[in-house]
Amino acid sequence: MSKPCCSPARGGIAAPAPEIAKGAPPDLGWCDIPGGTALIGTDHPGLPADEEGPLRRKRLKPFAMMAGAVTNAQFSAFVEATGYTTDAERFGWSFVFQHHVHAAAGATQRVVGTEWWHRIDGAQWRRPDGPGGADADPDHPAVHISWTDARAFAAWAGGRLPTEAEWEHAARGGLGDVPFVWGDAAPDDDSFQPCNIWQGRFPDLDTGRDGYIGTAPVRSFAPNGYGLFNMLGNVWEWTSEPARLRSLSKAKRAAHHWPPGAKLLKGGSFLCHRSYCFRYRIAARTGNTPDTGTAHQGFRLVRGL
Repeated sequence: MSKPCCSPARGGIAAPAPEIAKGAPPDLGWCDIPGGTALIGTDHPGLPADEEGPLRRKRLKPFAMMAGAVTNAQFSAFVEATGYTTDAERFGWSFVFQHHVHAAAGATQRVVGTEWWHRIDGAQWRRPDGPGGADADPDHPAVHISWTDARAFAAWAGGRLPTEAEWEHAARGGLGDVPFVWGDAAPDDDSFQPCNIWQGRFPDLDTGRDGYIGTAPVRSFAPNGYGLFNMLGNVWEWTSEPARLRSLSKAKRAAHHWPPGAKLLKGGSFLCHRSYCFRYRIAARTGNTPDTGTAHQGFRLVRGL
């Protein structure tokens, strides 16, 4: 069994989200993605238990994808227009990484098995680190966003969450069968930091060699061949699909770390490091419950052309 991903699960059931009417969202920065034969997965999995392989092919129609993840400014416009309340706000708490917990939070509860995560009362998209922390940066990705929240935003914005095939096809940027959006070279702690991940000793020391400790602006680092930013690292991104394991036995599925009813996320986050969570690769995948939002989970949308 692979090590558990750095995403804890809430494990509860959120109240149903209200019906959201289509609105007039701000410019979401769409990039056209050509159709054709999409590559999904890999024949060289880094974490075989996550079912990253085998490499598969699927025909896709052209579509558009947001150049970056949904920002706090964009999510704020949605909330202002609709009065939407996120799952984290309804529950009254969310998960914050240990180095970002403010002293004002007081005594906290750690997550068993991934003790670097703390349950923080009041943590939500407006105040990602919880009480005492800084306000959300308008240009950074909206976090503490559940799958339910992301779908509500999509209904208002006239888009939808991508499938895994769409996400991987877009992330490859026309390069084909490569592990990373820029090609074959793996990031390291010293000389090559093409994305926002962890450098140092996880979970104790992040040197911030890539320029960031925590999230980065959604349009930081170089875009891929289709003009998409931060498809790897920064924040995990929700997809439309269940987090399924197709070929494992029932016993292996039960031993796997994804919770029942989980939805699929792609791309890794600023907390990924090869020593623990080598999931900042195109084929990498994880899952979380649809009511869970954490400090390193966001989303971007697609739409038809």
